[in-house]
Formats: sequence, C-alpha cells, structure tokens
Amino acid sequence: MELRERFTAELKTAMLAKDAPRVGTLRMVTAKLKDADIATRPGPPLDEAGIVAMLRGMAKSRRESVEMYRQGGRPELAEKEEAEIAVIEAFLPRQMDEAAMGAAVRDAVAEAGATTVKDMGKVMAALRAKHAASLDMAKAGPLVKAALGG
Repeated sequence: MELRERFTAELKTAMLAKDAPRVGTLRMVTAKLKDADIATRPGPPLDEAGIVAMLRGMAKSRRESVEMYRQGGRPELAEKEEAEIAVIEAFLPRQMDEAAMGAAVRDAVAEAGATTVKDMGKVMAALRAKHAASLDMAKAGPLVKAALGG
C-alpha cells in the first residue's frame, strides 16, 4: 500500500477509535504532505522517497523539540512530541542496524572504487542510490569516512 493511502486509512481508523492524539498527528502529516505537493507544482506531487524524506524531517524536528522541552522543564510537552514521533516513525521503513550499515558502506566503497576521503562524495551517492529509504545518511557519513581512512 502506498504511503498516501496508508495515511488516509490510518486516519479513518484513528477517527473511528476516537484516538485524538493519533488523529491530530495524522492530520498534521497529511497537511504537511499537501503543502509539499503544492510546493512541487507545476511538477508532479511528491513520490514515495520524497514522502519518506518529509517524514524523517518531521521526526527530526520533533526530536529536537523533545530535547528543548526537557531542558526547559516541560516534560508534558516532551511526551506529546514523543507520541507524535512514534506515529510518524510507524510509516518509515525500518532502519539498517550497525552491521548491515557497515556492510552497505563496504559494498559502496568497493562499487565506487574509492580509496581516499576525496572519494567520499561518490560513496555517499552510491549509498543514497541503493539504500536511501533504509539508511540514515547522517550515521553513514562517519562510517564512510572511517572506511576511507579519514
């Protein structure tokens, strides 16, 4: 099932279950998706990869908010943000674990024929092309750098 269809189906289910926090989060996600689609006009709407990137950005901004709320002594707001993160992450593909990420980095280094840190861009591009949905590029960067001796 496509992500757009999943959002709609999950929203209906949450509404029927009267799960107000989940309904609110799903409405926020669909509103953000509509905004992103409008921003891509006159071109086509966001594809699955674009939607995944949008969801990752939403989760990341909420994680930053959780940290700030905890520092500011607002645990109730931090808990609300954490609940939203859980709903958003349910739609994201599973992330690679450390071992799988290491193997993907080694394969990309070999595929790109990279030997020095100067080739890091080629390796990152190869990783993005093959594993964009399941690989956290922020975590992959240091692994690539280490694999290239940097």
